[in-house]
Amino acid sequence: MSVVGFDLGNESCVVAVARQRGIDVVLNDESKRETPALVCFGEKQRFLGTAGAATSMMNPKNTISQIKRLIGRPFSDPELQQDLKALPFSVTEGPDGFPLINARYLGETKSFTPTQVMGMVFSNMKTIAEKNLNAAVVDCCIGVPIYFTDLQRRAVMDAATIAGLHPLRLMHETTATALAYGIYKTDLPENEQLNVAFIDIGHASMQVCIAGFKKGELKVLAHSFDRSLGGRDFDEVLFHHFAEKFKTEYKIDVLQNARACLRLRAACEKLKKVLSANPEAPMNIECLMDDKDVRGFIKRDEFEQISAPILERVKKPLEKALLEAKLTVDNIYAVEVVGSGSRVPAVIKILTEFFGKEPRRTMNASECVSKGCALECAILSPTFKVKEFQVQESFPFSIALTWQGSSQESQNGNVENQQSTIVFPKGNPIPSVKALTFYRTGTFTVDVQYADVSELQAPAKISTYTIGPFQATKGERAKVKVKARLNLHGIVSVESAQLIEEEEVDIPVTKEATKMDTDKAPADVASGNETDVNMQDANVAENGATETGDKPVQMETDTKVEAPKKKVKKSNIPVSEVVYGAMLPADMQKAVEKEFEMALQDRVMEETKDKKNAVESYVYEMRNKLYDKLQEFVTESDKEALIGKLQETEDWLYEDGEDETKGVYVAKLEELKKIGDPIEQRYKEHTERGSFVDHLVSVITSYRQAAASGDPKYEHIDLNDKQKVLNECSEAENWLREKTQQQGSLPKHADPVLLSSDIRRKAEAIDRACRPIMSKPKPAPPKAATPPEAPHSPAPEQQAGSENPNPKAADSNDNSDAMEMEKPEAAA
Repeated sequence: MSVVGFDLGNESCVVAVARQRGIDVVLNDESKRETPALVCFGEKQRFLGTAGAATSMMNPKNTISQIKRLIGRPFSDPELQQDLKALPFSVTEGPDGFPLINARYLGETKSFTPTQVMGMVFSNMKTIAEKNLNAAVVDCCIGVPIYFTDLQRRAVMDAATIAGLHPLRLMHETTATALAYGIYKTDLPENEQLNVAFIDIGHASMQVCIAGFKKGELKVLAHSFDRSLGGRDFDEVLFHHFAEKFKTEYKIDVLQNARACLRLRAACEKLKKVLSANPEAPMNIECLMDDKDVRGFIKRDEFEQISAPILERVKKPLEKALLEAKLTVDNIYAVEVVGSGSRVPAVIKILTEFFGKEPRRTMNASECVSKGCALECAILSPTFKVKEFQVQESFPFSIALTWQGSSQESQNGNVENQQSTIVFPKGNPIPSVKALTFYRTGTFTVDVQYADVSELQAPAKISTYTIGPFQATKGERAKVKVKARLNLHGIVSVESAQLIEEEEVDIPVTKEATKMDTDKAPADVASGNETDVNMQDANVAENGATETGDKPVQMETDTKVEAPKKKVKKSNIPVSEVVYGAMLPADMQKAVEKEFEMALQDRVMEETKDKKNAVESYVYEMRNKLYDKLQEFVTESDKEALIGKLQETEDWLYEDGEDETKGVYVAKLEELKKIGDPIEQRYKEHTERGSFVDHLVSVITSYRQAAASGDPKYEHIDLNDKQKVLNECSEAENWLREKTQQQGSLPKHADPVLLSSDIRRKAEAIDRACRPIMSKPKPAPPKAATPPEAPHSPAPEQQAGSENPNPKAADSNDNSDAMEMEKPEAAA
């Protein structure tokens, strides 16, 4: 089973795999460790990853990138709208209020959801892993940002499913980094906690995680983030600076040209990297727009000055993380910096001043997330034995359950009131299960929502669950246990509901037995190793889960010394789920089928290109050979005819045959080979014939010498048989002499009469006929007569064995013999 970790970044992806010797980052087709996270739609196929990046400049409006910023977000999201301004491709609002990506594919404009496009990126990453491992890849672990909402996490899961993957876990990127850091450290303390701050400034966001380490253990203490503070923001500052400058100096507005924007952004990104190591940097772009070459220049001080608004935001997530972890900078043992945006010197300066220590770069900034994910996948996989290391993850948001409660007067038609309770508070362990008790007469609904959306800028409501129908046997309000789960992926759901009914049994029991029976309810909620926190009836009553007037804890606080035993009957209640914005099962099936069709189209086009290239390659190679090594093996007239055919094919390839099907190219290649193969075969026979002749001569000589020699090892072989061997050798020699003379009289361009295959078969025939005769074994010498008394003398045997010192052993009966035989078995 393959164990794979995927880091799907905003700009690029990294794939890591677990092997017996450790974690390796996989190389793509271009032998690079990072693969662009983009999809380029063409007229006949898609181009994924590095192939898409190669064509992106020529086809910017159909090259989809920054998918991580689009997935699982409503079209009206202010941050999304800000991101769309910098994207060269078209994004419109779909009927469900979520973005649709528009691109020209197969000659027509098509719309794709961000989930579908991310599925295409996952497909490319899966292919890279499979080529490297030479095995199918299904199970994986995927890194996601801390700030991803429930809907975004579900969308990533859906995208992975479209690609044919099964994520064992969605893991926070900073937690994956912390795992990759801690699992290899051999000097972690046994008792005292070592606190390390991980700052990940990527292409589009900043994430901070403070983790506590002990030997074999990692505990996430706090998370914080800024979703719009990353390397691309520094690029954008430079982009607008130079766009304004070129507008003034060269009278060109790059904002009006998608290709010019892409080229200037790429130049700004390179400029930022140069400024990270140098105090100043130039910019030169040829033919940026309107056939104008542009030049620019900027110093690092000026760059930091125009980036000041971005740099001011770096401290806020740091302060927030320390506050939530209830630590000071003095409690931080080390600061680890990763992410492409962390290379800006001004950022490192701010981090140094804030923590009072120099940030470390002990980890690979681009690969640590994928390696951490691969490690987690290996931990979860049963096929790998990994060093014992516990990861205690925490959830970054507060999740509440809300429902419609009612007062005593509600039965008389008064207005219902909404009630809620926080089920999974911020910092809650992942995974976790909690149980709530409701008292209801019939079907009711429960909403799952965020308790605070100020950080998220997302709709509060996540999902709605309808619990029912059900009916209590006594016709009163029924006790319903509802189980809510926060799973490994950080996705919240109402997993199940049970109707709890109690029936009295006449057998009297003590109070302790009753208490033991009622205590079983929370235990039933447990699932595997997950945290099971049962919200007791009293707590739920305080939060309004029970209707006014009910006494849910009466049974458990009964003061009778003896009470009738109560039999608890549990029955499952149907739970139906509606997740707002999630992909429906029918749409998922269509997306999987669509991905299969597009992948098939890509494969057909790649095979067509290969066949076309094969025709082109054959034309060039055969033409060169006809003037070189094949010149003597073809007549002048046949040579001119074939060269004419090759020229005709070349012209066809660049004119009418430029865009043909795979079958046409296959037929064209076969047509050429029908003429060219006999020529190549004559050349091959000429070059290989000598070695086959030498081998046959060697076989004839060896058998002839063996049959004619007076060697004692062959003296047992009958003379008639030896003569047969000599006859076989003479016959083969005569055949070879005759055929060699015939072949020598023919010109090189004539079809050969002495074929290498015939020579090989002749050698095999001689070997089959002669080997059984010449390898016949000598007859065994006659056995010497043995004295008749030898077998009847037991004394030497006993003496040699010396296992039984008792002289009476010879007279022992059959049972003692059996015991003696059993002794070694017992010892064994």
